[in-house]
Amino acid sequence: MNMRFLRKAQPRASRPTNRGVSLIEVLVSVVVVSIGLLGAAAMQASAARNNQGSYERTQTSILVQGMFDAMRANLVGVNGNAYHSDAWVCTAPSVTNLASSDIANWVGKLKTQINPDACGRIQCASGACTVSVRWDDSRATGGASAQVISMQAQL
Repeated sequence: MNMRFLRKAQPRASRPTNRGVSLIEVLVSVVVVSIGLLGAAAMQASAARNNQGSYERTQTSILVQGMFDAMRANLVGVNGNAYHSDAWVCTAPSVTNLASSDIANWVGKLKTQINPDACGRIQCASGACTVSVRWDDSRATGGASAQVISMQAQL
């Protein structure tokens, strides 16, 4: 008989009994992923608010330039102070002439393209006119409840 086969088998090293992940590890990973997703959602909401504020500023600039163009086309009305207003114009005036028609169209566009609470003001002196727009931009980061943008032009 061969003695090689009769040797006593040596005990094998025990294998680890843990296979897979524990419930605590799964819970921790779910919490970490949840916090990350909440942060991403908050960033997305903030970006959307700030994007809206940027859009409103761009539209304001375009509408003010449009009003300057309308005033350049009607220098007789500008020289006759038909566009001038010391107070904020928040409702479209009744149309009686070209200047009031321009202002009514402008205020209507301010309301629809910027904010329903938007108001405008035009002040002219010696051919130098300042056109201002005021609206509520408090939703944007660092925005004001009475955001005002003014531009000046020599007509």
